[in-house]
Parts: sequence; C-alpha cells; structure tokens
Amino acid sequence: MGRGQVHTINRRYLIALAGLGIALLGLLAMLAVDRTVREATLSDAKEEAQYNAALLTAGFKSELDKFTLVPRVLAIDPEVEALLANGGNPASLNARLADLAKQTGAAALYVMDAKGTAIAASNAALPTSFVGSNYRFRRYFSDALRDGETSEFALGTVSRRPGLYIARRVEAGGAPLGVVAIKVEFDAIEQSWRAAEAGVFVTDADGVVLITSNPNWRFRTTKPKAKDAVTRARDQLRFGTSALQPLDVTAYGAQGTSSQLLDNIQPVANAGGWELHLLIDAAPRLSTAIANGRLWVMLALVSSVLLGGAFILWRKRREAEAEAMIAARTATLRDQLIQANRLATLGQVTAGVGHEIRQPVAAMRIFAESGAKLLTAGHNTAAAENFDKIIHLTDRIGQITEELHRFSRRGARAPRDLPLSHAIDGALLLLKERINRAGITLHLPDPADAQMMVRAGHVRLEQVLVNLIQNALDAATPEGWIAIEIATEGNHCLLTVADNGHGIDAATMATLFQPFATTKEEGLGLGLVISQDIMRGLGGDLRVESGPDGTRFIMVIPRA
Repeated sequence: MGRGQVHTINRRYLIALAGLGIALLGLLAMLAVDRTVREATLSDAKEEAQYNAALLTAGFKSELDKFTLVPRVLAIDPEVEALLANGGNPASLNARLADLAKQTGAAALYVMDAKGTAIAASNAALPTSFVGSNYRFRRYFSDALRDGETSEFALGTVSRRPGLYIARRVEAGGAPLGVVAIKVEFDAIEQSWRAAEAGVFVTDADGVVLITSNPNWRFRTTKPKAKDAVTRARDQLRFGTSALQPLDVTAYGAQGTSSQLLDNIQPVANAGGWELHLLIDAAPRLSTAIANGRLWVMLALVSSVLLGGAFILWRKRREAEAEAMIAARTATLRDQLIQANRLATLGQVTAGVGHEIRQPVAAMRIFAESGAKLLTAGHNTAAAENFDKIIHLTDRIGQITEELHRFSRRGARAPRDLPLSHAIDGALLLLKERINRAGITLHLPDPADAQMMVRAGHVRLEQVLVNLIQNALDAATPEGWIAIEIATEGNHCLLTVADNGHGIDAATMATLFQPFATTKEEGLGLGLVISQDIMRGLGGDLRVESGPDGTRFIMVIPRA
C-alpha cells in the first residue's frame, strides 16, 4: 500500500471521526438545550398563568362586588320595609325590581317574608314567577334571617339553572321582617372564559366546581370525601346530585393533555373560601420550544461551518417577531388590568353613588304625592312647581347614572381635545358622597382655569383623578383639606391633587410606583402603577412631591 493510499485512508478516518464528534456534540447540545428549554418554558408558563389568573380573579371579584351591593341597598329600602311590615299591593315594587334586575344583569330579585314566602319579585309578571313560592328550605334564607347576610350557589328550583344567591335580612327596630335576595347567573363570564387557555373554573370551600368555562365540570369536586345522609340530601337540592363525582379535566373535555396541564389557583377574596383555577396546557408550547431549541442547535452547528451570517440574520428576525408578539400581549394585558382597576374603583364608590341616588328618589316621591294633593285641591300652579322639581331631580339621577356607565366602559379611545373640567366634574360626581362623609375642605381650581384644553382620553384621565382623590382622602387629617390645582409647564398642563396629611416616608417613596408595593391592608399596590402607566400612555407623566405638611400628586398632561 502506497503512501498516497495511507494518506487517503487517514483523511477519511479523520473526516469520519470529526463527523462523529460533531454528531456527538450536536446530540449532547440537543439534550442540554432540551432540558434548559423545558425548564425555562415551564417557568414562563407558570409565571404567565399566575399573572393571567390574577387578572381573571380581579375581574371576577369586581363582578361579585357589584351584585353584593344590591341586596344591601334593597334591605334598607323604605318600600321593601313597608311591604314586609304592613303588607299591601306589591305591584310598584315588582316593577322596580324588574327594572333593577334589567339594569344590573341579575337573573332575579325577590323579597321573602319571615316565613320564607316570596311576596314580590322581578319576574312577577312571568310564568316562572317566584311570588307565592316558599324558600324556607333554602340555606341562604335561614342563614340570612339568622346572621344578617349570606350567599349560596345552587340550582334554581324552577329554572334548574345554576346561580349564586346573595341574601340580606330586612329588619325594623331590631326585629327581622324578611329577606331580600338576588340571583346571579354567570353565563356571560363563563362564555368569556372559554377562550382562556385550557379552561377556567371556580370552586367553593369544599372543592365543588361552581362556575366554569366547561359545563361538563360543573358540580364535580376537587376534594372527594365521604358524604353523610344530610349532606347528600342538601347536595341533591343545591347541585341536583347526591353523589359529587371527582373532577378529571382530561376525561371531561379539557382543551389540553394531562401530561403538562398546569393548574394555577388564586383565592377569591371575601368569597368564603372560593378559589379560581386557570388551567394551562404547557405541552404545545413545550413542543414548540423544544423543536425550536433543536433547530437552533442544528443551525448553530451548520452555521458554524457554512452559514454563520445567515444564522445571525435568522436570530435577529426571530427576536423581532418575539418582541412584537410580547408587545402585543403586553398591550392587551395592560388594557385588561386598567379595566379591572377601573371596575374595582367603581365598586369602591358605588355605595356613595347609591346614597346620591336614594335622596333624589325619596324627594321625588314626596313632591309627587304633594303635587297630586295640590291638583285635587285645585292649586295647579303649586302642583306645577312640584312637577318641575321632579324633572330637575330626574335630570340629576340621569347625570349620575350616565357618569357611572361612561366610567365603567371598556376600551381606550384615541386621545382628543377636551377641557379639564370634564374629568374633574366626573371624578367629583363619583366621589361626592365620600368627600362629604370625610368632613374635609375641598379647594377647587378657578372655573376659567378648568376650561383649559388638553389632549387626552376622558375616561382614563378621570380614572387617574379618582384614584388620586381617593388616596388623598385616605391621607388627609381630620378636618383637613384637599386641593385640586391647575398650572402650566411649557406644552403641558399640570393638574395637581394635594392633601395636608403626614406625607410619605422615604422608604415608601422609593417603591411608590413599583407593582404590589402598598401600605394599605386591602390594597394590591397597583393603583399608582396603573395611573402612571395611563399618564405616560397619553404622552404625559405622574409625579409626586411629599413632605411633613402633605403630599402632591402632579398629573402632567399634553395641552391641546
């Protein structure tokens, strides 16, 4: 064998050895990348699930808070008390309950006497009327009569539709007269959840699935346990079944697989042990991530030999696409968080707005009764004055309800030119009752300054102002003051909310605009973060100045 043949054999051997080495290196790299990508993807999926579950829980809690207020208001309604105490014709109350159910989206509103018999209901005119039916057997009735307020999730006895019953005791002079209840059905929120990953459901303290994006999961339990006869009988009434089956999401229609199904659990505050579960199937994104990782290894190996430049270009394009996708997702989540904050704020001011509405309604009734008597006596001019007052009061109620409706609307319109007075007047209308109750002095800007035109979004500007005024009310000293001031700085308007509280200490100032940093017991620490994000999204900013004599939050708004 000649030297040339030996050299050729050695070259082939080296090439084969190099190829084997590259293949082995590629295999090891793929194994390492598979493990790394798997861990990173699962970590990202869990983090994303936690964030999304927190958003869904905040929205769901806001929905519950909205309906919880209704029976509390009706329990002190004079017409409800009068009907329970003295009897009479419930026709007027039936009509009011029907209107209120339509406005709030409640499935039913009804009033029961102390024996559990429904004497007025929003569905009194329907074939499915509750009037005359006795609900003494329902736990929500007996518990509300005993404890004052309660709730229970159950199937309707007539409709057989699931819903949450929220009940409140009606009393006079310390003696119970009856119970007012609202039934809430969650069809709309369940429909919205159907697009959320593999599924969403809410369980009670016993682990029973109550509200769910998948109807096959309802009234199954995540905590199987032995049931005694009393519990089985009660479950038959509440859930339509005496034997609660364990929940197996993969066997009953989950959108994902069982191998990588992540369950993120968020407690629903003040809901008696309820928990919201967000299911996310990590298998598709794991497959995609692992496939991408292996492709990355192959391209890295090939590009190191042949196409280094092409590989760099591919990576840049991938990064750009990922950034665009993240930016789009971040924008969507930001809008959802802003809306959840707006609904939570609306829930906080609703009680005060309810007081603002009750007073005109009571006055309207007095003027109407007086006007009728004046007409009978032939005093037409005096009666006409009464009716003019009623018209004025209805305009006032319409102004309040329109402000509530506008404030709660979802979506962000493009900035437009508007006077500052629109946002100031709207915020003060929503917070009027709380301001009056706080006993502080409110200093308002000159009306001429309030007509200054700015370039902003009406609802979002008002949302920030409501948050800042509420914080100032929390901080102001007894018999103190809050001032709303207007100034200019170049091409920007400065709208300031100042208080005479004790100021903000240095440690709190350092984390003031960081998420989840709060000094309030029930706060999430997102109000100021969202407010600053809104102002920067409008092309402005949110600043703060604080000292021992108080705090000033300054909204920087582009001028029109």
